[in-house]
Amino acid sequence: MATKNAVALKPLADRVVVKALEETETMRGGLYIPDTAKEKPQQGEIIAAGPGKFDEKGGQRIPMDVKVGDKVLYGKYSGTEVTIDGEQYLILRESDVLAIVG
Repeated sequence: MATKNAVALKPLADRVVVKALEETETMRGGLYIPDTAKEKPQQGEIIAAGPGKFDEKGGQRIPMDVKVGDKVLYGKYSGTEVTIDGEQYLILRESDVLAIVG
């Protein structure tokens, strides 16, 4: 398992911890958009990754396709949001990651 920053989260199996990337400016057409009206981010950076899940027979671990530091796209309502030390993170399965950016 690899982690970035000092996050005390150790995802299990094929789960990853993602820190959502902040949206750019909140002004559109000169109007302020409050946090409650903003869309949920769908892009983030992986800050921790589990070791991968075991195959169907349970003998071999399947390596993860994503790694710490990858910028990824994920489904709008994927995963579970958690707050640790005032920071918001998203824990999701590797299969919820739609693409690696860049």
